[in-house]
Amino acid sequence: FQVVTVGSRIGEETARLFASDSYRDYLELHGLSVQLAEALAEYWHARVRSELGIAGDDPDSLDGMFRSSYQGCRYSLGYPACPDLEDRAKIAELLRPERIGVHLSEEFQLHPEQSTDAIVVHHPDAGYFNAGGGRP
Repeated sequence: FQVVTVGSRIGEETARLFASDSYRDYLELHGLSVQLAEALAEYWHARVRSELGIAGDDPDSLDGMFRSSYQGCRYSLGYPACPDLEDRAKIAELLRPERIGVHLSEEFQLHPEQSTDAIVVHHPDAGYFNAGGGRP
């Protein structure tokens, strides 16, 4: 399991930009901050896979990475593979994300917005939408 955040300060700044009608700056900073959170999640995902010793068989092509043709996929809640956002409460109970400034709302949304959580499944037969076993 993992939870990452770029912190609340960037959200405060985007709110200030929006309130001052600086919409272009708001959109650019907001977009950058969301992408930074995703990049941080991917960094930790790669590190976990490396520490588990399962990163060595990664596909050679970017297409193979996009098709999740590797062991140890990262599944984020709220997407089709894990649609139930209420499961975030279980991850929060295990990881206690408030230690890094992340809080779960009553609607199971992460705050600050530039945060993400996920489950990294290391089993070799796990696959995205794979009911029959084996990786796609």
